[in-house]
Amino acid sequence: MDFMEVFFVSLGTAVIVFYGVKMVRFAKMFHPRVWFPQPESFFTSMGEWAVVTGGSDGIGRAYAFELAGRGLNVVILSRTKDKLDRVALEIEETTGQKVKVIVADFTEDDMYECIEAKLKGLNIGVLVNNVGILPSHIPCKFLQTKDLEQKITEVINCNVKPCIWMYILLCPYRGKGMIVNISSGVASVPSPIYTMYCASKVFVERFSQGLQAEYKAKGVMIQAVAPFGVSTPMTGYQKPNMVTLTAEDFVRSSLEYLLAGDKTYGSICHTVLGWMVKTVPKQILHSESMQDKRPGRLSNASQRRAPIVNG
Repeated sequence: MDFMEVFFVSLGTAVIVFYGVKMVRFAKMFHPRVWFPQPESFFTSMGEWAVVTGGSDGIGRAYAFELAGRGLNVVILSRTKDKLDRVALEIEETTGQKVKVIVADFTEDDMYECIEAKLKGLNIGVLVNNVGILPSHIPCKFLQTKDLEQKITEVINCNVKPCIWMYILLCPYRGKGMIVNISSGVASVPSPIYTMYCASKVFVERFSQGLQAEYKAKGVMIQAVAPFGVSTPMTGYQKPNMVTLTAEDFVRSSLEYLLAGDKTYGSICHTVLGWMVKTVPKQILHSESMQDKRPGRLSNASQRRAPIVNG
């Protein structure tokens, strides 16, 4: 064989191996309990308490219930005390676990010292950074966002800073533990008309993956979870189907993938959807016709939305 033949054979072999590894990794996602098993004491071995931001609604509420059901006491944080108290009572009556509520408006930037004081002394093993907002009820182009300057500040405060500050507050208290940072499937590709929200969720992913590389050896597991459709107040309680899951179903599924790496879509249907979205040419995703269609599909649901803060 001459040099060119060796080169192309080697290149072909490398391509086959590369995509073969990808297919094996993808196949594992169909059977998380087989490939990523968790011992019964997985959560309780990390600590006595779980902390969930945006814990009074949607995905955050579902995480609080599920973690309490797995033996952890729960701290839930949100801006509305009445909703927090109702959820706390439901969790206590359903699971028998202790629940602590902390009122915190994450669109502001002045409450982390208060949060730190209220968490002091708790043996915290799990943190779920779920709180987040959309800059607009109806998706629109960046400069068309109402009260743009205010929304920029709120999105950064609510979607970006909690991942940083909650980690700083809790990291000194843990030699091991689990941190789940909720990103979004729309961050898989640049997403026009979701530009600011998408960019904030890209930060969540990269920050999570970087921290995991830095602190994995110290026993801290950090994972970004990037769901697509979940029926929550933020999505206008879209009707659940094969792709749009209830918050409870999504959270139960996502917890099975905690040992699957530093990023997961949280369910097999969202994993498939993420793969499909990445294969669509950007020229199609970014076309004016696609941008015009998206707001129309979502406007009816948007009009039914509760306040856009998660929790």
